[in-house]
Amino acid sequence: MKPSHPIYLLLASCLVVGMSAKEVKTPSPLKGAKHLVYKEASNSKLLLNVFSPKGHDPKKDKRPAIVFFFGGGWNGGNPAQFQPHCEYLASRGMVAITADYRVKSRQGTSPFECVKDGKSAVRWIRENAKKLGVDPKRVAAGGGSAGGHVAAATGTVPGLEEEGEDRSISSKPDALVLFNPVYDNGPKGYGHSRVAARYKEISPMHNLGKGTPPTIVFLGDKDSLIPVSTAEAYKKKMEDAGSRSELRIYAGQPHGFFNQGKKGGYYQKTVLEMDKFLISLGWLKGKPTIEAP
Repeated sequence: MKPSHPIYLLLASCLVVGMSAKEVKTPSPLKGAKHLVYKEASNSKLLLNVFSPKGHDPKKDKRPAIVFFFGGGWNGGNPAQFQPHCEYLASRGMVAITADYRVKSRQGTSPFECVKDGKSAVRWIRENAKKLGVDPKRVAAGGGSAGGHVAAATGTVPGLEEEGEDRSISSKPDALVLFNPVYDNGPKGYGHSRVAARYKEISPMHNLGKGTPPTIVFLGDKDSLIPVSTAEAYKKKMEDAGSRSELRIYAGQPHGFFNQGKKGGYYQKTVLEMDKFLISLGWLKGKPTIEAP
């Protein structure tokens, strides 16, 4: 038979369908966490790595929660980036989660899908609050760089909700913890070429208004991607809208300075300030157990 024979064509089409349906390889589940699938999209099972306080009984105790989104320019990255933050906050009494979400290198997606996944994660945590032992009225979102953008967008952008989800359950977090976040996607902001004419749909800076969750931001004044002037403008717009906004600027520090293992002890310094912020919200009790060098 010739390659153009209907049987060959049928076999070829089946092969293509099989290949397209092949599950995308995603980051490995993190040790010490419970692994829960919050969403299936783009041939991927997206995981939440859940770190719970020692002895936490979900049936009896409802704790505040936070979900972190990794950085990587919406192109790549790994939930392991925020594992140290989760382990620390779990030791302080929170249910702390680091999420996987779709990125360009693995699923071929755009920043818009990243935000949709962020909103799905927040909504899933609320929807499953009883199972997780979480207070659905105390769910925060956090992240770094593009992950900081995802977190900020969940708290500011009104659209980009995933189809088929229960919209009666809010995807908007109750607080934001942002590490050198990409939060201006306008013509002069980072990543504008990725969102172009649709930037007003996805840019946190362009969607600030009344009801934006209380926010703390950590930024180095030598960040080549996020200028201090952008952070100051964001803070002012939030305060003008009546929202609480705290900004911590670290002298001489570049993009990504906050990660564990970086010189200068800025992981400890920023986590200490994060702890104090969460104490001020009434989400954590007692003194921070981390010391800054």
